[in-house]
Formats: sequence, structure tokens, C-alpha cells
Amino acid sequence: MDLAGKKIVLGLTGGVACYKAAELCRALVKQGASVQVVMTEAASHFIGAVTMQALSGHTVYTDQWDARVANNMAHIDLTRDADAILIAPCSTDFIRKLAHGACDDLLSTLCVARPRRLPLFIAPAMNVEMWENPATVRNVARLGADGITLFGPAAGAQACGETGYGRMLEADQLLVELVAAFQPKVLAGRRVLITAGPTFEAIDPVRGITNLSSGKMGYAVARAAREAGAEVVLVSGPTALAAPQGVRRIDVLSARQMHDAVMGQLAGQHLFIGVAAVADWRVSNASPHKMKKTASGAPQLTFAENPDILAAVAQAAASNPEGWPYCVGFAAESENLIDYGAAKRLRKGIPLLVGNIGPQTFGDDHNTVIVFDAAGHTVLPRAGKLTLARQLIGDIAARLGAPGTPHR
Repeated sequence: MDLAGKKIVLGLTGGVACYKAAELCRALVKQGASVQVVMTEAASHFIGAVTMQALSGHTVYTDQWDARVANNMAHIDLTRDADAILIAPCSTDFIRKLAHGACDDLLSTLCVARPRRLPLFIAPAMNVEMWENPATVRNVARLGADGITLFGPAAGAQACGETGYGRMLEADQLLVELVAAFQPKVLAGRRVLITAGPTFEAIDPVRGITNLSSGKMGYAVARAAREAGAEVVLVSGPTALAAPQGVRRIDVLSARQMHDAVMGQLAGQHLFIGVAAVADWRVSNASPHKMKKTASGAPQLTFAENPDILAAVAQAAASNPEGWPYCVGFAAESENLIDYGAAKRLRKGIPLLVGNIGPQTFGDDHNTVIVFDAAGHTVLPRAGKLTLARQLIGDIAARLGAPGTPHR
């Protein structure tokens, strides 16, 4: 559970998006957080305190003068042992209060009185015209300058019938953002390029050769890198996965398309992680039309070697005076992983390679990996792929050193 042991103060202000706050509260609790709900009077017109109390398992506070808190100091006591404040939904009016330090109810006073070490996150929710109003734009800029972090808003259909920015992020998206906020920003200021998923090599317009890679490990690495503060580009083969939040995805099909996309994005990257299961060969005599069964039997296919993406990136890094990008490869083997992994790292000319037994992990949510470097190898025990991805990103970040310093 990513939020185990965390205490979150969840603030609700007036808006129809309060229904999402109920789902968010439930999700936070399922991730191990202790959730203390504080509602404004306006929020109570959209959702009841009883609902939020049932979902959080704690008393809901709405009144600045609530006598249930010692000395009537709810605005002080509710945040002193908290790990974060998240206001979702955060209305236009409440953004105005935060920007100007107004404190005329419990939630606004609690925010102004919070300890300086306590992060404050807001999830804006309002009509598109309200979001784009010059006063709101000024207030949002003020919040950023004051160190308050915005989650969203998103664009889309709104309850008023209009379409545009101002929608509150969905509960699962807010959960991802909050979890990311607690991850160490060990890749802050870094640009990271990642490949993931299988490639597909056409035989004819409807058939092709591919593999069982689900893309889950590569997508987990992309999410972990983004959580660590990096700017992430993900070049992905065909998968059924949604792009990790905050990650720019480039969709490709074949190995050659992946190669071209990677090389086109390589300039300025600090780190390249090749997780994709790239086909070594392609069909050189692919048919422009669907092949039909004939009396002569199965068609005769011939193959040509695909470009070696990892080797090409490693060569580009070797020719860069500063050594960027730092190259990390993945190897999916079916046997002799120790020997094959160590040999592949040397053959590719890269500092780090991560190996696993492909048939055991393709499509699974868990994995066991071995990290190969010049000193030997280290086994990372079986764990969830996101857990392993975070461990790998932490290890890689330590090898990279401080941002702004040359790799060599």
C-alpha cells in the first residue's frame, strides 16, 4: 500500500465534483492512508458529512468552533501530525482564499495555519469560464509562487454542459498524483527516454510476428521515473495499457519504427532505458496483400535483421563528450540468465543491464530481476513491477549523480 502510515487531510469545497471526493477517500483508505475529512459549508450542499465519515472512518469537521477539539482549535490540531493536505474539489472561491490568505472558515483557516513543512495540494474543479477568468489565472499563479501544487484540472465535458478545462481529475488520477508527491525526486531535472512493450513485424496486412510482452514493466519504469521528478518520453509498441500519468507516449508498431522514434527523441536525453522486447528480425518478403492458402502449402518467409536500438543509443552516448544518455538495457531470457545477461551487457557496451526470465514474467504483475554492472550482478527479489521499477530508478539515479554534472 503506497500510502501506508500517511495521514491525509482531505478538504472538500463546494462543487458537484464532491462525488469524486467520496471515491477518492475510499481509494486513499485502501492504500493505507488515514483520512481526516474537513468540509466547507458549501461542500455540504453537494455531499453529506455522514457519507464522508463512513468512508474515512473518522469524524468529519465542518465548523471552526467545533468543541470536540481541545480548546476549539481544530484549525491547529487537525494538521499537526498530517503528512499532506489535499483539497478536492477546490472551487474558484477557495483558490481566491488561498491566494490572499483569507481564513473565514475551518478549512481556509486550517490551510493558512498549517506548518510550513506540510505540503498543500489542490484539485481545481470549476466551469471553463471560471477557470479561464483573469482573476482565477492570477490567483493560480500566486498559488504556484507560494509553493501550493495543483493536480489538474483536466479538460472535458462539464456538469454545466460546456466543454473545456476545469474538470477535476478522476479519483484514480488524484491518487497517482498524491502517491507520486511522496516519492523522492531523485531524477528532478532529468530527461528520460524509455521503450516498452513488444514490436510487431508484418507478414501481410493482417498477420505478423510478435511476442508475449505486455509492456507492464516498461510502463512501471516510466511511471517510477516520472514520480522521481523526470520529464519522461515513452516509446511504446502495441499494448493494452494506458499511458502513465504525466508521461508523453509515442506509439509505434515495428522495430524499425521504434528505432526511428528513439533516435528522433535522443537529443538532450540524460537517461535511456530500453525495456521493450524488440524483435531481432523482420520479414523481408512481407506480402502487400493477405496471403491465401494454396495447394503448394505454407508460404516461404525470409528474414532480415532489425536495427539494434540499444547498441545505436550506446554508440551515440559513446560519441557524446559528456557521455549522455546513460544507457540501461533489459534482457528477457528463457535460460542461463546469469551468463547471458552479463555477456549481453558487455556486447552492447552499456553500463547497466536488467535481466529476467521472460516466459515467467510476460503479462504478470510481479517479477524477479537481476541487475548486471561492471562489478557483477545483484538479484532484486520477486516483487510488484512498480516496486521493482522504483528500486531500479533509485539505483540508476544514484549512478547518475547530481543534475548538471557530466556523466563521464
